Amino acid sequence: MSMSRKRTNESERERQVVAQEAARIIVNHGVRDYRVAKQKAVERLGFNARGSLPGNSEIEAAVANHLQIFGGESHQDLLRLMRTAALSAMELLADFTPRLVGPVLIGTADQNSAINLHLFADSPEMVAMEIGDIGVAFRPYERRLKSRRGQIETYAGFEFSHCNETVQATVFPIDGIRQAPMSPIDGKPMKRVDTNAVQELLEHV
Repeated sequence: MSMSRKRTNESERERQVVAQEAARIIVNHGVRDYRVAKQKAVERLGFNARGSLPGNSEIEAAVANHLQIFGGESHQDLLRLMRTAALSAMELLADFTPRLVGPVLIGTADQNSAINLHLFADSPEMVAMEIGDIGVAFRPYERRLKSRRGQIETYAGFEFSHCNETVQATVFPIDGIRQAPMSPIDGKPMKRVDTNAVQELLEHV
C-alpha cells in the first residue's frame, strides 16, 4: 500500500472516530451545535484539530446510527411520542400551513430535542395571537437562516410546551412555503413535510 493511500485510510478512520465521538456527545450531553461537538470530540480523542474533520452530514449519520444501536426500541418510542405531539401541534396551528422539519422528522431526535415547525403567515403577530387564544404560554425567539441565495435572514418564532414536548414554531411569509431555507447540516434546502406525511410516518414506525 502506498504511503498516500495509507494516510488517506488513516484520515478516513480518524474522521469516522471523531464523528462517532461527536454523536455520543450530542446524544448523551445534549450538545446541539455540531461544531462544538466536533471540537469536544477532537479534544477528548487527543487528535489534531487541523486534521480531516467529518462534515455535519457525517455527524448526523453517526447520530442516527448511535441512536439506532444504543436507543433501540426506546428511541423508536420517543420518536413516536414526539411525532404524535408534532402532529397534534400542527393540527392546532392548521391555519398556518404547518410543516415539520429537523430532528423529529429526520429521526435523529433525542430527549433534548425540540419539535421544529415552520409556519406561514402574513405576520408573526397572527401566530402569537392564535397560540395565545389556545391558552398556551409561549416565549418569542428569533432564528437566523440562510436562504437559497446565500443571504442570512432573521425570522420570528415562538416556543411553547405541547403534550409535554417543547415546540419551536418559526414563522415565514406566506410565499416562504415555496422555498425552504438551507439546512445548516448539509447546505441543502431543509426537508419539510405536512400533516399527511407525519401521519404516514407514524403509521410506519
